[in-house]
Amino acid sequence: MRLIVRDETFPIAGTFTIARGSKTEAKVLYVELHGGDHVGRGEAVPYARYGESLEGCLEQLEGARHRIETAITFGELYNMLPAGAARNAVDCALWDLNAKKTGIAAWKTAGLRRLDPLKTAFTLSLDTPEAMGQQAKANARRPLLKLKIGGVDDIDRVAAVKRNAPNARLIVDGNEGLSFDDLQRVAPELKRLGVKLIEQPLKASEDEQLLNYECPIPLCADESLHTRGELDRVSRLYAVANIKLDKTGGLTEALALKTRALEAGMGIMVGCMVATSLSMAPAMIVAQGADFVDLDGPLLLAQDRENGLEITGSVLHPPKPALWG
Repeated sequence: MRLIVRDETFPIAGTFTIARGSKTEAKVLYVELHGGDHVGRGEAVPYARYGESLEGCLEQLEGARHRIETAITFGELYNMLPAGAARNAVDCALWDLNAKKTGIAAWKTAGLRRLDPLKTAFTLSLDTPEAMGQQAKANARRPLLKLKIGGVDDIDRVAAVKRNAPNARLIVDGNEGLSFDDLQRVAPELKRLGVKLIEQPLKASEDEQLLNYECPIPLCADESLHTRGELDRVSRLYAVANIKLDKTGGLTEALALKTRALEAGMGIMVGCMVATSLSMAPAMIVAQGADFVDLDGPLLLAQDRENGLEITGSVLHPPKPALWG
């Protein structure tokens, strides 16, 4: 086995802004695993919110290079690297390599009967109400819009989007930018405006305040939930689990987390970072049957990876083997 790892950059279409800041390019971690005549590929996005960086992930993988190249298995990988972007990239590359070697599609190995196309949410960057209204108008035909919120004008932002895209279902994402008082104040108004889900309104360190709070809109755990390790606590506070491969550290843990979350009675959302189709392809396996799909990374880029997913409007079609799986 031979490991190739590098960082890559893809331009974002315009600027992508959330409560924590803005960016104009997507920086990703790219991994190849060469086994004989076959190559498996994986991609991940290190996230500073979780103490990650591209440099740190590259160092992680260089430190583990010998063990990875010595016939690494999924079990050994999970004992070797913590949950996060570095493990995700290698885990997904292992899934892809296995598919290439055996000729068995990754979704079949995951136990699915088929891999269906998915309708993804489309994210509107945090901006003024007027600007977000214009973003909504330009995307009014999309079935599901996700709004980044986190300021005094949040209700005006949602109202502007609703006016300009009246037929779209709406999700709002606080990215930990609200206080509990903020949430209690805006939730009834968001309900009136037809919002179907609120993602991570409070800081993960403060979300115990949600215990016994009967929010009029389902609450979704994102920054508070990475792996099965947090699920017992999180399932008492939130109705929906946002599963992201970069948080779980790979497709393997993401599938296990989905199973456990369903057993706990939680709804499922499958999300992503701003990244290429190579990140979305394995996530499509987890997203089968999910209540909310938010895999719009490639739609936010000015340029996707070669052999990227075929996307019709907001519909993601299953990946071709040339991409992944």
